[in-house]
Order: sequence, then C-alpha cells, then structure tokens
Amino acid sequence: MSNSKKLIGIGSTAIHASGHNNADHAHLTPIYASSTFTFDTAEEGSERFAGKDKTKLYSRWGNPSFTTAQETIEALETFGLEDEQGNSLQVKALLHASGQAALTTLFLGNLKSGDIVLSHHALYGGTHELLLKVLAAASIGTILIDLNDSALVDASLKENSQIKLIHIETPSNPTLRCVDIEQVCSIAKKYGCLVSVDNTAATPYLQQPFKLGADFVMHSTTKFLNGHGTALGGVLLGKDLDKMNGPIWKWHVLLGGNSNAFDAYLLTQGMKTLALRMEQHCANAMKVAHFLANHPKVEKVNYSGLASHPDHAIAMKQMRHPGALMSFELKGGIEAGRKFINKLSMCVKAISFGTPDTLLSHPASMSHMGIPREERLQSDITDGLIRMSVGIEHIEDIINDLSQALEVA
Repeated sequence: MSNSKKLIGIGSTAIHASGHNNADHAHLTPIYASSTFTFDTAEEGSERFAGKDKTKLYSRWGNPSFTTAQETIEALETFGLEDEQGNSLQVKALLHASGQAALTTLFLGNLKSGDIVLSHHALYGGTHELLLKVLAAASIGTILIDLNDSALVDASLKENSQIKLIHIETPSNPTLRCVDIEQVCSIAKKYGCLVSVDNTAATPYLQQPFKLGADFVMHSTTKFLNGHGTALGGVLLGKDLDKMNGPIWKWHVLLGGNSNAFDAYLLTQGMKTLALRMEQHCANAMKVAHFLANHPKVEKVNYSGLASHPDHAIAMKQMRHPGALMSFELKGGIEAGRKFINKLSMCVKAISFGTPDTLLSHPASMSHMGIPREERLQSDITDGLIRMSVGIEHIEDIINDLSQALEVA
C-alpha cells in the first residue's frame, strides 16, 4: 500500500501499509525462506538483474519478506508527510540484520577516507565504538560536540569542510539527552551537509525526523518496532531515492548485513501493535518517572518528560510523548545499584529495550563497558546509573517491584 491512501491513523498504517500483495493471496505475508529465486527464461533473469527491483533474485539482495517490513516502516516514518511539491513523501528503506549493520551502511555509504562525522557525546555504546574505532581505522574522523549549541555547530561546519555527515541519536541511550533535529538540519543545509537520525528510542509513532529535515533515519528494529524481543534487526531509510537504490544499496549488499526472512516476518507482525504498545509504554513510563523522582533513595532521574531534564523543552517540541526509556542514579552509587538490581522480582534483569516486560540494566558494566570511564562520565553515564525500559505490565506491579527493591539500595 502506498502513502497515497491517506489513512487517518498511524496505527492503521502499521497494520495495512503492506502485506496483502502476494501471489497466493495469503492474509499475512508468508515467510519466504529461500536463498534464491527462479526465473523462467534467460531474458527474465536479465530483466531482473537490470531492474531496480531485485527482491526476487537472491536474498542477500532482497526478499519479499523484507519488502513487507520495509514498506511498513517507510509508511510509518512518512505518515502524513509531504514533499516540496505537496505529494506524499517517498523514502526508501533497507532492512538489515541489526542496527549496527544499518549504521555501517549509513556511514560507509556516505563517507570516504578523510571525511568527518559530527556527532554528540551521548551516544549508544556501539555507535560510539563504531565511530571512534572502526571508522577511525578507515581514516574517517569523528568530532563530538554539543549539537544543541547552534553557534558551535555552525562554526564546526564552517571550519571543517571535511564534515560530510551529522549523526544524531535523540533521545539518546541511556541518558535520554535530546537534540533539536530541526535546528541542526537548518544549519547543516547551509553547508550542504547530510543529517542522519537514530530514531530507535522514539519510533516513528513518537517522532518523525524526516518532517524536521533529516536526510537519513535509522533504527535498531530489535527494540520497539519489533516490540517483543524475538529478533534482531536494523533499518536504514533515506529521502534520496536514487542514492538509496544505487550506491547505498550497493554498500548494503556488498557488506552482507542483510536481514533474514523469519526475523523480517517477526518484525512485520510486531509492528502491527506498535500504536497500542507505545501508548501503554508511555503512560507507564511517566508514572514511573514521577515515582522515582520523588523517592528519597534516588539521586537523579533522566527522563525527558520531567521538567527537570535539561532537554525537556526539545523533547516536547519534536516528540508526541517522551517515550518509555529512562535511567536513574541511586544515592548509594554502584553498590546500591547492584543491590537494587539483585532485589528485583518481577522486572527483568536484561540489556536491550522495547519489549512488553520492564527491563533494567547497568550500562557501565554492560552496553558501555567498552568505553573508557572518563569518556562515559563525559556523557553522564556514571558507575551507578541504571537504565530502565518501562514495559506494559500493570503500573502498580511495576512500581511495587521498584519500591521493594529500593528498600535495600
């Protein structure tokens, strides 16, 4: 289904954007568990290789199961948006095996030796290491600044013509710092610089970076888009269709970071309930944030829905709701954090986020353990910080479990 059908609700779009167009008229898109696809004649094979649609050639290149998930995410990220001519905005999505694979395609598809990425300190640990270790080894530089300092962003672009891409993660994981996407895109446009946004924590249900001027959007679909913790995945979307179907697609297939049919199927099914899940996630998160903010053993709560958060105004400007991810610091430091984690009963001790159940983890010893301590602290990722993905359980059960665990912290 194309964006032209103008469905009123984004929840309807998540269900009906794609999936009913298959030769066997299956209600749900089948799992196309095939590494390759047949063609009837040599001429047909040549036409497929020469054409833009390579979804029925070889599954590293594309697969009908991928297409269904891609079309759904395209429709969600562009829901209600128009291009400069007043037509429904068209973007291209490429499904990957993980968020890290999508990031790799994004960076290598747009950058070469000598180029520089401009980004900020509060980044997911895997992104931070990819930029400062892997890309650095390929002579692609990274500059980390406060992207909300518009004068600094402008000066950085003016002084460094090698900056070809600004990468934003907003809200960031795990401190929930937010970057004003529209402001950064406005400055970047003056210098012909591209802007990419990691929209994993928000999802298109809460935030649409293309509306704010972004050139690329990526997700770890493992999180809220899948919504059930059943499969890894990542997606990269871009507005420049020729570039996405040409050089970006080429990098994607040559790097080999493609998804697989079963994970794509699980992603498609998970997205059908995105709107319902996000409503409950967000409602619970706001109540949990207020509970923690008023607890005597909690030093600090990082949740952009609280007025005390430094980026509260930015979040309210560009998001429909602050979301379901937060972090908090216990007054007793790292030892209090360990006691708290060990005392949890219903809430789950696990990394990742975006599943129906409430998950808690310790970034300093888990997701960010590969980052030197001084660099972690620069991003406010302290030794005792706890990250929390608020689930969709009954709110009283979540708060009761947190309350009893905090007694020993």
